[in-house]
Amino acid sequence: MIKDNQKRLNRLHVALDALVIVAVYVFSWYILIGSGWFRGANEVLSPRIYLGVLVIIAPAYLLLYTIFQLFTPKRAQGRRQEFANICKANLLGLLLFGLVLYLGGKNPFFQHFSRRLVVFFFFLNTAAETLERNLIRNVLRTIRSKGYNQKHVLLVGYSKAAEGYIDRVLANPEWGYQIKGILDDHKAHGESYRGVEVLNDTRGLKEILDMNLLDEIAITLSIKDYSGLERIVAECEKSGVHTKFIPDYNKFIPTRPYMEDLQGLPVINIRHVPLNNFLNAAVKRIVDIVGAVFALFLFAPVMIFAAAVIKLTSPGPIIYSQERVGLHNRPFKMYKFRSMTVQPLSKEKGQWTTPHDPRVTPIGRLIRSTSIDEMPQLFNVLAGNMSLVGPRPERPFFVERFKEEIPRYMIKHQVRPGMTGWAQVNGYRGDTSIEKRIEHDLYYIENWTLGFDFKILFLTIFKGFVNKNAY
Repeated sequence: MIKDNQKRLNRLHVALDALVIVAVYVFSWYILIGSGWFRGANEVLSPRIYLGVLVIIAPAYLLLYTIFQLFTPKRAQGRRQEFANICKANLLGLLLFGLVLYLGGKNPFFQHFSRRLVVFFFFLNTAAETLERNLIRNVLRTIRSKGYNQKHVLLVGYSKAAEGYIDRVLANPEWGYQIKGILDDHKAHGESYRGVEVLNDTRGLKEILDMNLLDEIAITLSIKDYSGLERIVAECEKSGVHTKFIPDYNKFIPTRPYMEDLQGLPVINIRHVPLNNFLNAAVKRIVDIVGAVFALFLFAPVMIFAAAVIKLTSPGPIIYSQERVGLHNRPFKMYKFRSMTVQPLSKEKGQWTTPHDPRVTPIGRLIRSTSIDEMPQLFNVLAGNMSLVGPRPERPFFVERFKEEIPRYMIKHQVRPGMTGWAQVNGYRGDTSIEKRIEHDLYYIENWTLGFDFKILFLTIFKGFVNKNAY
């Protein structure tokens, strides 16, 4: 049964991690110092001292791996999430290692301890732990796909949630889940979904639990049957079997909700927005400021040239400001190089730019198609109205219109608008589908990472500057 196997696997995993940490550290020491090939002049500590440090390093890193949930079963953690946690744990280990050496001051031990070894160990250990975990994952996948190390699961309740669970389990045999059947009060015995049969109604749960053949119960009741939830949970708890609850709310909340604990009260947030986290928001803001300053220096010659040409070829101001809706639905003035003839505010307020629009100046058509007109928004980024990456902001007139026509349109205002975004690098700029644009914006909002931002900025260089939909 998986209950006993999981404990053995966890212990084996900890032992393998400890072995990898020790092996990588010893290898790093040998390559940089022990072999004498790359030894530095100040690296005079004895091998005994360097290897003795392992007594502290190995338990410390195992503790970090525990904190970052690296001993979570492979079923519950994807490759990318696991790799991110490995990087975080090792980076924190590097920072702590460096801090200890710095605080050690002029003590000979701390003064002569190889800094190169610390950095080399960080990179090598990150790679080795990633390789080790992928090997473990592949071995478990092979074992489970052959029918070993299976987790036997019973579903209680037939619903869309039950179907979704079955679909995912059948699509991923390497998870090792074996669904024994479904209990439901409305479906006839013998009915099935993708080979998983309805065995009985929920009154038969106690009898099945008494057989002690299950590793897990998944409660997948339809939302109309939640009145029986308390009784079912009580029976599962009484038997001691591990129980999880898969809510049937996808038809009402088609997003990625997440749970938080409010002094013991579980709260389901309808949408997961990583940028609501203070640390994430602070890191993104720092990157915005540094990136905007760098871009202003880099593109200064282009911006000066564009300003001069606009001034010489068309009467009116060089910079054009327009009201847009930003973070938390608050209006702000967004800056652009003027690309049109000066016109009354009432005329341009609720009008799209059209192909061959007579209001666009010849130089304006060029700077719009190459996105040069957007460069003054770097000042919006510095002011905090915008970010380098995020959903593009829209005018109030169109926001009022779209929020009635497009479900979830207003969600985009939960983060700062951006100069470029996931929708833009996927081709949804100008006169393109608003629905598709919002779909991409929501994906960005729910899946934000700093790496995702850098990816979008990188793609913008190749896909975002030239806009074939700009008129």
